[in-house]
Amino acid sequence: MGVRPRNQIAGVLWAIGISAIVAGCGAAATASPVATATAIGTSPSPAATSSTSLIATQSPGASAAAATPSAPTAAPTSAGGLPDFHHVYVIIMENKSYRSIVGASNAPYLNSLIARYGMATNLDAETHPSEPNYIALTSGGLQGTTSDGGYNLKVDNIFDQLDAAGRTWHVYAQGYPGGCYKSSSAPGLVDGPGAQGEYVRKHNPAISYTSISDNKTRCAQITHLAGFDPAAANFEMIIPNLINDMHSSSTRAGDDFLKAFVPKITSSTAFADSLLIITWDEGAGSDFAGGGGHIATVLASPGMKPGSRFTAAASHYSLLRTIELAWGLPLLGSAANASTITLPY
Repeated sequence: MGVRPRNQIAGVLWAIGISAIVAGCGAAATASPVATATAIGTSPSPAATSSTSLIATQSPGASAAAATPSAPTAAPTSAGGLPDFHHVYVIIMENKSYRSIVGASNAPYLNSLIARYGMATNLDAETHPSEPNYIALTSGGLQGTTSDGGYNLKVDNIFDQLDAAGRTWHVYAQGYPGGCYKSSSAPGLVDGPGAQGEYVRKHNPAISYTSISDNKTRCAQITHLAGFDPAAANFEMIIPNLINDMHSSSTRAGDDFLKAFVPKITSSTAFADSLLIITWDEGAGSDFAGGGGHIATVLASPGMKPGSRFTAAASHYSLLRTIELAWGLPLLGSAANASTITLPY
């Protein structure tokens, strides 16, 4: 074989080099950036190792989804399969059965919320009268309560759970005098939106737990409604007065109150990643479905599909369970056997 000229040899070597580089680039394009960096480096950093693991477990469409901004979601999913809500707001209304609210012409604002967000269609209260239902919702049981009395309960409750878990809570009770006030009622005064009306202890469950009522620091987490702040705590319970909660007034009066108050939540930046629940303590006195009557319950979160419905049997225990599961809290009492209210939050 004859000897090739030097420029031909150089051309062959150049071509071989380019082919190798192209092949190498092709291999790098099919690997994740983290994996390529690991192969080049002497040893992967802990962050690189973690990122590689996350990439390996993604679904085939994950990279495409990551490249396109997605719509806002409620929150990261909790261990219970529910969003880890930033805030949960619970407004408790009074003494109206489901049929008095859902589709009622004198509750236009509530029905607009039902259409915009969602509701539980088959939720029953536990009993009559009012107070035991508030205790059930916050402790997972009636705890021996049978009337609207002045109870001092030494039982586990959601407020204690939240403190133990490092989450915060606040109760806004309209007309509440403050200072660990334990009397059964207080005269009506102007306190935030809606009509002036009487405050009653039986509708403020937090003050029935001695872990709160005997502790001035914790009592201070119960305040009047005029100071409402949607970003004040993770869990916020709103207790309207006897006029604004429909107890001693009409459905329309309560609907007007909610129309004035609820936008303070839904129009705030704190509502992102959060859940609003509007429920009733019990149905009308003649309604004994489930023990305490069939009641309306509205559930709202920013990303919820309009008109969402939860149709399975439910109770106040279901509301407690749903909140506890979302936040990884132990299930109190009957919440352990209740349904979970699953909606497209």
